[in-house]
Amino acid sequence: MDVKFNNRDPVYVQVIRHFKEQIATGTFEAGQEIPSRRELANQLKINPNTAQRAYKEMEEQGLIFTEGNLPSRITKDAQVLKMVREELILEAVNTFVHSVRSINVPVHEALDLVKNSYERENN
Repeated sequence: MDVKFNNRDPVYVQVIRHFKEQIATGTFEAGQEIPSRRELANQLKINPNTAQRAYKEMEEQGLIFTEGNLPSRITKDAQVLKMVREELILEAVNTFVHSVRSINVPVHEALDLVKNSYERENN
């Protein structure tokens, strides 16, 4: 597992985002077993308390679940999985919209540029 941490956001938030990205791209599948908190801390070279905080937050958000002493797993809830993907897409769209509005790009021009760039990227 390779995560590039930045200095702006708390590490636990970046760990959660990494998990969301892995879920959205299908790298982590519904019901898939994930590393223990201690294993994750060792893999990412972060404090075990940080890994614990990230897992606790992900459990509260319904992204992962833990049953008894069994390993934690990615949720099987299709609605939660769909919402994760939509959240990441919306975040990217909002960032883009904010950027192009600040330089007064008309919406039709922005959409044309996005479409062209998207199609180029897929070829």
